[in-house]
Parts: sequence; C-alpha cells; structure tokens
Amino acid sequence: MFSAMRYQSGTLELIDQRLLPGEERWIRGEDLETVAVAIETMAVRGAPAIGCAAAFALAIDAFRFAGGVKWRDYKPHFTAGVARLARTRPTAVNLFYALDRMKALTAEFRDGDAVAESSALIDRLARHLYDDDLATCEAIGRHGAALFPAGKKLRVLTHCNTGSLATAGYGTALGVVRALHARGDVELVYADETRPWLQGSRLTAYELKAEGIPYKVIADSAAGYLMQQGKIDFAIVGADRIAANGDTANKIGTYSVAVHCKHHGIPFYVAAPRTTFDAKVATGAAIPVEEREAAELRRLGERQLTPEDAPVYNPSFDVTPSALITGIVTEAGVLKAPFNASIGKFLG
Repeated sequence: MFSAMRYQSGTLELIDQRLLPGEERWIRGEDLETVAVAIETMAVRGAPAIGCAAAFALAIDAFRFAGGVKWRDYKPHFTAGVARLARTRPTAVNLFYALDRMKALTAEFRDGDAVAESSALIDRLARHLYDDDLATCEAIGRHGAALFPAGKKLRVLTHCNTGSLATAGYGTALGVVRALHARGDVELVYADETRPWLQGSRLTAYELKAEGIPYKVIADSAAGYLMQQGKIDFAIVGADRIAANGDTANKIGTYSVAVHCKHHGIPFYVAAPRTTFDAKVATGAAIPVEEREAAELRRLGERQLTPEDAPVYNPSFDVTPSALITGIVTEAGVLKAPFNASIGKFLG
C-alpha cells in the first residue's frame, strides 16, 4: 500500500501528485505555508489526505515555535495558521473537521502554558487523525466488499482517485476495490480519466498497476457506452462533502456517472468516512463548489488546448442528488435511503 505522506515532528513530506505517474518527487514541508500551497495547488489532494496534511501543518508550525515561547504569545500565530489553511480548498469538509479538532484542543490551553508542551499535544492529535483515517478506510473497504457475494467476478467503474494517494492510506472507494481484489472478486476496474486533472488516468491507474489489480483507463465520456453494453456491474466513487440529506459533492463528472447508472439500473455507491458528512448543510445546494482557474482547461502541460483567451467555466466538483445514490459506504456500515434518517442515526 502506497502512502502519499511521511511525517516526523517538524517535517511533512508529501509526494507531488501533479507529477505522477511520470515522476515520483517529494515536497519537504518544514513550515505551514509550504503545506498550504501544496494543498492549494493539488500537490496533495483527496479530502481525507487534505485534512491530515492540514493537521500536520499546524503541528509543524507549533514545533517551530516551541522554544521558550508561551501560548499567549503564539496563539495569534496559531489562529492565523488555521485561517490560512481554511482558505486552501473550500469544498473538502475533512479539512474543516481537522481544523475544528485542533481548535477544540487548543481552547483548553492556558496563556502561561509553554508552547513546547502544547506542541506535543498538537503533534499527538495530528498523528491520531492520520491513524484514525487509515483504520477508517480499511473498515470502509470491508463493509463495501460485504455488499457483494463472494465468488462473483465484478466489473467496477470508478471516478477520480480515492485510494492511498487521497487518504492516509488504503482509500475509500478504491479501498472497497482493494478489499474485493484481496478476495479474488475483481474482474476489471474501469478508471475514468477524470478531466481536467486526470486523477483517474494518472493516479488511480498508478495505484491499480502497483497492486496488480486489472484495470482499463477510459475517457469520461465512454462510461455511459460501457453501461449500455452491459460491461459494468456497479460504480463506486468517493466524496468531498455529504449533506444531511445524502446529496454528495465529488469531483466534477461524478453526477454524470450517477445519471448514467440510474438510467441503466446499475448500483451507484459513494464511499466516505464520517468526517466527510456535514450535518450543518441540509442539502447539496448549500455545498460550496470550488471554481478553479481557466488555465487548467486551456492547457495540458505545455500544450495549448483552446484559444489563449477562451472563456472558461471550471468547477472542480459537482453535486449528486441523494436520489441517484444506492448506498453510502462508511466505516460503520452501508447507509441506505431514506438518507435523512440513516445519516442522522449515523452521526448521532
């Protein structure tokens, strides 16, 4: 299992996912700003991985100021660091979960506490969030695999990247695929290329190849045709935020996959941890959707794809209505419709 981040007190190393699969280069983050820029520029991406990286960024920052400084003097710097990280990726709710956990922890610190002592507690929480996400992903994999009887070879469609690169490790939707493969029940994974960042063709294919899971990369626009031919048994995707009614924000193109599945009578599953649910958001209409810069569509590397000044609309996510979702695979089991009730019970 590949890990996208390596942490030790004072340093976070992140694999630069923008360069995969052609080059494996690590970014060394020894300050909060380096990690914040890595999140903004998608050197690290995937909602759970973003949350972990942000927690480690705060731990790194506290570590740097640990020598002889009191909490009252460092607190404004910590608050500014939280605000900086909150601006990096507005849709991924796991980011805000990690920041809220850090704020709750530090609210208990006293002004006279040494930052050295506070730093150790921040470091411990960051490591806990990472370890918890890994255990959560493994549980999601088990519950997702249990949806399907053993012994049947399955053809799976997935969108974007939801594996070890997008989480602390193992993955959410791709974690389900891993668990099925370990059981010997994966015939083939179809990986949508996932324009414009190509997380499917670059990253999901990279992980599937590394683990020997049979796969084929397809253009996003080919998914419906494969369903029409009867070549897909189910689709499974991740999520960046799930509203209280089950509406789900995920990488742009997910909604189209769900619509195609509904038309062809194919199960469409979402796999996500508790930290991806946002009970404060009633429906998907209230989920903020990040719009990214025009250059991502105008160019592919050095190649110009459009007229230089072509008007561009580039949402990074779309929202899939809960009515199109067969089930949501979590670390506690699979939530089914009516989602308002099942999600309410899950979140307690």
